[in-house]
Amino acid sequence: MERLSRSLAGDMLPLLSAALEQVDSGVIVFDGQNRIVYFNKAMEALSGWSRDEVAGRNLGFLAPEVMRERYDSDLHPGSANRVRELASQPRDVQMVRKDGQTRWISVALARTPAVDGQLHMAFIRDVTTRRQRQERERLLSLGFDETQSAVLITDARGRVVHLNKGFCRLFGFDASQVLRRHVAALLVPDRARRRTTLAQAARLLAGEPVCCDERVACRDGHPLWCAISINPIFDDYGALANLVIVLMDITHTKVHEVLQHRMLDALVREVPTSEVMQMMCRDVEQIAPQVLCSVLRVEDGRLRTLAAPSLPEAYTRQVDGIPIGPGVGSCGTAAHTGQTVVARDIALDPNWQGISHMALAHGLAACWSTPIKASDGRMLGTFAFYYRRPHDPDAFHRRLVDVIVHLCALALEREEARNRIRRLAFYDDLTGLPNRNLLHAQADQAIAAAAASEQALAVLFIDLDRFKQINDSFGHPGGDQLLRAVSHRLQEEAGPADIVGRLSGDEFVMVLNPCDAQSAGERAERILRRLSLPLQLDDVQIRPSASVGISMFPHDGHDTETLLHHADVAMYQAKNSGRNGARFYSREMDHNAQERLALETALREAVEQRQLHLHYQPQVGIDDGRLRGVEALARWRHPRLGDVPPMQFIPLAEECGLIGDIGHWVLEEACAQLARWRRAGLQVPSVAVNLSPTDFHDLELPLRIEQVLRHEALAPDDLKVEITEDVLLDTDPSTLRTLHAVHALGVRLSMDDFGTGYSSLSYLRLLPISELKLDRSFVRGIENDEVASALTRAIAHIGQSLRLTVVAEGVESVEQLRMLGEQGYGIAQGYHFTPALPAHELETWIHERLADTAFVHA
Repeated sequence: MERLSRSLAGDMLPLLSAALEQVDSGVIVFDGQNRIVYFNKAMEALSGWSRDEVAGRNLGFLAPEVMRERYDSDLHPGSANRVRELASQPRDVQMVRKDGQTRWISVALARTPAVDGQLHMAFIRDVTTRRQRQERERLLSLGFDETQSAVLITDARGRVVHLNKGFCRLFGFDASQVLRRHVAALLVPDRARRRTTLAQAARLLAGEPVCCDERVACRDGHPLWCAISINPIFDDYGALANLVIVLMDITHTKVHEVLQHRMLDALVREVPTSEVMQMMCRDVEQIAPQVLCSVLRVEDGRLRTLAAPSLPEAYTRQVDGIPIGPGVGSCGTAAHTGQTVVARDIALDPNWQGISHMALAHGLAACWSTPIKASDGRMLGTFAFYYRRPHDPDAFHRRLVDVIVHLCALALEREEARNRIRRLAFYDDLTGLPNRNLLHAQADQAIAAAAASEQALAVLFIDLDRFKQINDSFGHPGGDQLLRAVSHRLQEEAGPADIVGRLSGDEFVMVLNPCDAQSAGERAERILRRLSLPLQLDDVQIRPSASVGISMFPHDGHDTETLLHHADVAMYQAKNSGRNGARFYSREMDHNAQERLALETALREAVEQRQLHLHYQPQVGIDDGRLRGVEALARWRHPRLGDVPPMQFIPLAEECGLIGDIGHWVLEEACAQLARWRRAGLQVPSVAVNLSPTDFHDLELPLRIEQVLRHEALAPDDLKVEITEDVLLDTDPSTLRTLHAVHALGVRLSMDDFGTGYSSLSYLRLLPISELKLDRSFVRGIENDEVASALTRAIAHIGQSLRLTVVAEGVESVEQLRMLGEQGYGIAQGYHFTPALPAHELETWIHERLADTAFVHA
C-alpha cells in the first residue's frame, strides 16, 4: 500500500483511500504489468484473500481457468491482454476464491493517474446469483423448447398463451396459428369427442391433474394418438389461472396396441383368418380414412384375396388368382421381389403397364404394397394401401404399415401352424394320406352310410412284401421313395368315394365304397398288378409286391376296428401263402392268427431265455468218407408245443426281427462246442453256421466273430459262414463291406441253397465265397430225372470253373452219392449219413461210424 501512497498524486491519497474502503463493490488497483497494488475490504471479503497476500501478484491468478482457456497464459501485457478487452467491453468473469469456490464477478475498469505511470482500477461486483438465475432460465428454456414432447400453456379458459417448438414440430402449426385458440377446438375437430374431452374439466377445477390417451388431429387432419398430461395452476387466491398441457406422440405404440389387442383377441377366439383380416382392414381404414386396404395371400405362385372390404368387388375378382411376378402391379411385384413397391400414380407406373386399366376403371389411382414374410423369410402374402388420388406414403401411414404387416405375418403363420398341426394329427407326413386317426373317422362315416343304404363295402389291408429287406438294402430314403410310389399308385386305383390311408410302416388300407365281394376280389387283383409295375430305386429296378387281406361289411364286421382286424388276419394268410396275393377273411383264419401270435410270443421268450439248442450235421468227403466239418442247425423244443420245425420258426424270426439275435447265439454256441470237442480230443475239422443278410448290415460283425474265435482259441478257418442267395439282392453298401471284412479274417464263406434264389453268375465274381452248396431240391430225384441230373452237373461245373468247393445237401441214397461224386462234387451231407444230431450224439456217431469209412460206399 505504501507504493500506492507514493504513486497517487498529492492530496488525492487520503480522499481516494477512504472512499475506496467505503465502496460496497470490490476494488483492485493494478499497474501496467497487471500486478496488484491495492485491494479494498470489500474485495478481501469477496475473494477470501487479504490485501497483504495479493500485493504484487499478477491479476490473472484470480481467474486462472478462464485465462488459460482463452490465452494459454496468465494476464500479461501485449496484443492479447485481457485487461484491455475488459476496459473496452465489460463482461462477467469467473473468479476463484482462496477456498477454491468460484464466483461470478462483473468487472469494470478505469484508469487512474499515477506518479510513475498508469494504474488501472477494477470495480468488482458479485453477480453469482444473477448468473445462476440466468443459467436456470436458459436451461428451463432449453427443456421447454427442445423436448420432443409438445407443451402448451393456456389461460383458465383453455386458450393457448404459450407453446414450445415441440408442439409446432409435432402438429405442423406456426405459433401464430395457435395462440389464443382453444385447445380442444384446435386438436379435436370432432365436436362429440370434444365434449367428452372437456368432461375432464371438473377434475382440473378440483385441483387434480388429468392423464389420458387421446386421438387428436394434426394441422393437415392426420390423426395422432397422444399421451396427454394436464396440470392445473392456481393463483394466490385459489382460482384456476393456467393449464400446463404436455402431449407425447404414442401413435405407433397405441395403434399397435389397439390393432394387436383386437387381432390377438380374435385369434384366441379362433376367428377364421379371413375374418380377422377383414376386421383389421376396417380398423385401419377408420384410423386412416384416406386409404383402402387389401390383404392377399400367396398360394402356389398366385395371389389370393383374403380381405379387401372397401375395394370394388369387381376389382378383387380380377386380382384373385393373378400369378406373381415382375410388372404384375404393386402386389404381384412385391410378392415376387420381397420388396415394398410404391406406385404413386398407377397410370404412369411401369409395374402397372398393361394392367393399369384394371385399377383406374374403379377409381384407384395409387397403390403401396408391402410383402408379408414369415419368420424364416418365406413369402406369405402382401398388404396394400390404395388411394383415390396419386399419393406417396406419409409418415403416419408408414407407421401403420409397420404395425400391420407384423400382425398379418403373425396371423398367417398361426394359420399355417394350425394347418400343419392338423396335417400332423390327421395326415401321414411322408405320403400325405390320411393317417390312422383320420382313416378311422372316414371309415366310420362310410360304414354308417353303407348301413343306412344297405350296401356292402370292402376293407383292404395292404402290406408290402419284403419291405424290410428293401429298406435295409436301399436305406431309409429308398424305403421312403417306395412308400410314396405305393401311395401314389393306390390313389390312382381309388374311386371317387373310396378311402386310402396309411396305418404305419408299410401298411396301407383301402375302403372300397360301395363294393361287393366279387368286385373286391377283382379290384384287389388290379391293385396288385398296379403295385408290381417296375420302380427305379437308385440304379436298380425293382418290382414291388404286396399281400392283401379283404374283409367285407356287413358280413365280416359292423365297425371299423373289427373289419380292419379281420382284413389284417386275411393279409397274413396271403403272406403265408406265398405273398403277392389277396385273401378274403374267413373265421378259420382267426384261429391261425392266434396260433401265430402265440408262437411269436413263445419264440421271443425262447430267444431271451436261451431255450434254443443246436444240432450238428456232418459233412463227409465223397471220395474218402472222412469228416470234413459239421453244420450247426438251430432247433426249438417248446414245453407245450413240442418240436417246432425250423421251416416254421426261422421265417417267423425274420418277420418279427429276432433273426439277428438267433444268429449271434448260434455263432457263439457253435464255436464254443467246437472248442469243447477239441479239448476232449475229438478232431472236428470245422463248424459252419448260417447267418441272414440282415446280420451283414452290422459293421461290428467282423469284430464280433474275431472276438468269439479268440475267446475259444480257434483259428479263422475253423469257422465257415453260410449265406443265402438273398444277399445278392441286398444293395446295402455295408453288406458287401462286411462280407469282405469277414473274409479278410480268414473265415470261409459258403453260398447255401445255391440255385433256388436270384442267382447271378456276375454277382458270384464279386462275392468272396469259397464254397457252393447245392440245394437238396436238385438232389431229390437225380437218379431218375435227366433234367435234375443235368442241372447238378452244370452247377458242379460252375463251381469247378470258379475254383470253389461244391457241397451237395440232402443226399439220401448210395446212388445219389455215386452220381454226385461222378459229377465232381467233393463233399456231401444228408440222411444217407445221419440227420442232424445233438452234440453228444454226434460224438457217438463220429466214434462209432466215421472210423469205418466203408459205409460211404455201402
